[in-house]
Amino acid sequence: MSSISKKIKIALVGSGRIANKHFEAIKKHKESLELVGVCDTNSKVLEEAIEKTGSQGYTNLTALLADTEATLIALCTPSGLHSTQTIQIAKSGRHVMTEKPMATRWQDGLKMVEACDKAGKYLFVVKQNRHNATLQLLKKAVNKHRFGRIYMVTLNVFWTRPQAYYDSAAWRGTWEFDGGALMNQASHYIDLLDWLIGPVESVQAFTATLARNIEVEDTGVVNVRWRSGALGSVNVTMLTYPKNLEGSITIIGEKGTVKIGGLAVNEIQNWEFAEPDEEDEKIKDASYQTTSVYGFGHPIYYDNVIKTLRGESEPETDGREGLRSLEILIAAYLSARDGKRVSLPLQY
Repeated sequence: MSSISKKIKIALVGSGRIANKHFEAIKKHKESLELVGVCDTNSKVLEEAIEKTGSQGYTNLTALLADTEATLIALCTPSGLHSTQTIQIAKSGRHVMTEKPMATRWQDGLKMVEACDKAGKYLFVVKQNRHNATLQLLKKAVNKHRFGRIYMVTLNVFWTRPQAYYDSAAWRGTWEFDGGALMNQASHYIDLLDWLIGPVESVQAFTATLARNIEVEDTGVVNVRWRSGALGSVNVTMLTYPKNLEGSITIIGEKGTVKIGGLAVNEIQNWEFAEPDEEDEKIKDASYQTTSVYGFGHPIYYDNVIKTLRGESEPETDGREGLRSLEILIAAYLSARDGKRVSLPLQY
């Protein structure tokens, strides 16, 4: 696919922190992708993106859509903007790739899927952590039923986000555009509840804003019951002193116990099963060092997007898949607000 005419033209909207992961992934797939536009409302950020990529710059989405030849638009904008932007892009006849979470409100997520369905366009929701080597091994173990019956699951996200982080942009720490520790920072971990363990039956949550001057929570806990009967908990805080400590998942089952920890589920810290398997040989090589909580899954995620748009594959995480973790997140917030257990599915 060396010919420019055969490359998939992509434009990126929102050129902040996470955009760099997309720039890197697009560069790695330069034989298949051509970045033809970058967009940001912040002139300084936009100038930096133009300089870095050599792409055409736009100050707003409407201007980009009126001018660009891109057939795929990637959204790295504040989460609360994803819904209106996705609908606008779909109506313009283009595919959408959106960062997590796909939306901050349940109805907004449903509208995104509906708009892309109506336009006959793909909606991709980035879930790059699923591609971590550690989690891929864990997924295979679950699929092979190596745990037997799963009894308990615990996820911990013990990170830190100082006040300066929230003060760096007006949208951070707001209900409308951002969401709190659960919705924003722990979104990929919430995704593991359904992707790895299965359908959730109900959740009960507590949230608190203990130290940061923000609208949303900086700390939260969620108790989870799966339809299988398994029980679990999610423990999240952005107040860990003095730096990010742990992003982990522990699964305790009838025939196996696994803990994947490290800064961002990047280290296999315990791996024990009653029955051996050929996959066990890969444990030593699966762990990796990381200084970034984003991991290294974006290029692999892009590979699936490229193959899907070429008609060679099906999307791994489309809009409907994205709704599964959004539903759990919204249920947790409803539970914390109303002080009661919330059952799934939510009302459609």
